[in-house]
Amino acid sequence: MSKNALILFAHGARAASWAAPFQRLQKMIQDISPELRVELAFLEFMTPSLPDLADQLVADGFETMSLVPIFLGQGGHVMRDLPLMIDELRIKYPQIQIKQSEAAGEDALVLQAIRDYCIRSL
Repeated sequence: MSKNALILFAHGARAASWAAPFQRLQKMIQDISPELRVELAFLEFMTPSLPDLADQLVADGFETMSLVPIFLGQGGHVMRDLPLMIDELRIKYPQIQIKQSEAAGEDALVLQAIRDYCIRSL
């Protein structure tokens, strides 16, 4: 059976505290899917970068990487920067299957959860 890793891909920031919600999300997913390796990767300012994480996952024997951009929308980073990074990884590791989801904020259930949060904040 192929080893599958779930990569939560976020923008990154200079303040370390910015990553806390993403780390909580990572733990929430890992807790309900202990057989799955769940990792965070960042576009900039924070580590690991996607290429560095992919190098480590390949070294650890992973054959499939499912990448979920934890962005609200399909902006330039998700539509331009991320596909270029994935293309480079596919060239470097042709034996690895890399799947990419759309930005989390494009999902109807995610938007409903944000809507519910906004209503609760009244």
